[in-house]
Amino acid sequence: MYRDATIAAVATPPGRGAVAVVRVSGPGTQSIAQRLVHARLPLRARRVTNADVVDEYGTLLDRGIAVLWPAPRSYTGEDVLELHLHASPVVVRLVLEAVLRAGARLAQPGEFTRRAFENGKLALNEAQAVGDLIAAETAAASRAALANLGGALTSEMRRLRAVLFGALEELAGAIDFPDEVPDPDPRSFDEALAHIDEALCDLQRSTEMGRIAREGTSVAIVGPPNAGKSSLLNALLGQERALVCELAGTTRDTIEESIVIDGVQVRLTDTAGIRDRPERVEAAGIERTMRALEEARVALVTVDGSHPLGEPERHVLRLTEGRERVLFCNKADLGTAAAHELEGAVVGSTRDAQTLDALRAAIARCGWHGEHLDFARPHLARAYEIDAVNAAREAIGRAREVLAAGDPIDLCAGDLQRAVAALGHVSGEAAGEELLDGIFARFCIGK
Repeated sequence: MYRDATIAAVATPPGRGAVAVVRVSGPGTQSIAQRLVHARLPLRARRVTNADVVDEYGTLLDRGIAVLWPAPRSYTGEDVLELHLHASPVVVRLVLEAVLRAGARLAQPGEFTRRAFENGKLALNEAQAVGDLIAAETAAASRAALANLGGALTSEMRRLRAVLFGALEELAGAIDFPDEVPDPDPRSFDEALAHIDEALCDLQRSTEMGRIAREGTSVAIVGPPNAGKSSLLNALLGQERALVCELAGTTRDTIEESIVIDGVQVRLTDTAGIRDRPERVEAAGIERTMRALEEARVALVTVDGSHPLGEPERHVLRLTEGRERVLFCNKADLGTAAAHELEGAVVGSTRDAQTLDALRAAIARCGWHGEHLDFARPHLARAYEIDAVNAAREAIGRAREVLAAGDPIDLCAGDLQRAVAALGHVSGEAAGEELLDGIFARFCIGK
């Protein structure tokens, strides 16, 4: 990327609509505004102005709104111009072409946000949270993205790095001026490192919460034939998605759909009934069932609870033993003969709203261990962030081992420097060019 170039792009989705936005950023922004934006009053900083948008020959392209954000008080930290247009694809194309001919170049994916990062307007994890917010498909995902966009994770990383820097300064003073600066007290030094390690441990625990918020969780509905698995899928979805028939073995393939529980996306997979000695086509469906079961986080084991458990039900129970699962005794309206054999099972019917509520609550308990997921908390969202925090904790652990062994305290310096460098990757203060390229490449062009 050429940092001194003026960039432009369409910041709204393609297609017809009420409003489309063309965004411009860089040193040539105000010059482009003077050439292409004609208004009765001069553009004022951060004020909405009705204006005509023309091309380089003065030909009217649209009548819209112009907003100018002079540097440094803008999204990118540069001069920024936004042209709010009627969202005709032809109008938007003509305006963007005029802006490019006036001296801008087409922005690369994520270049606006990358400039915001490089100009100190956003920390690295805040910049990534912008992309997460755009991609959010559930309330949980949007709240989690907003938590990191608010800068809480950046602030925590900088606070912990500042404590480590302070410890390193104490060590440096004692090493460089041994006659004037005493060695730090090992006990107090260890307490400070323990505090940092505890804070990093809390962040590690937040990783799963962030993953659930972004990706949701997966549930495989499994059981013997004719247990009501497809009826359960339809009931949870609130629509007739799967074919239901009283004949066993109707479902031959997996069916995937999604619902939202407590703001979290839950991917449901209806599967073929599991039984011994199936016929050839049914066997292929059971093979897919086993793959879906292996990949799912939670098994929703559904049995016909109106009669005692038989070998088909016990076979499914053995297959799912020792993993996260929800047991459901279905068809309680016909009888509950199997209920006493399945401790902790949800007993009810797919036709009963209270049963469905109980199943949603049970899925939440298994899917995210029944915890109240505080999506407003900062969390680690990327593999490189997790690796960096792991590396920092390992370095701090080695430093504490030095202290526990009673070795000279200055031997901690190298490990503390490694911990500082590792945390710098999370805040972006030590991020390399290759990492930045990979992060911003996944953004849309207008962002």
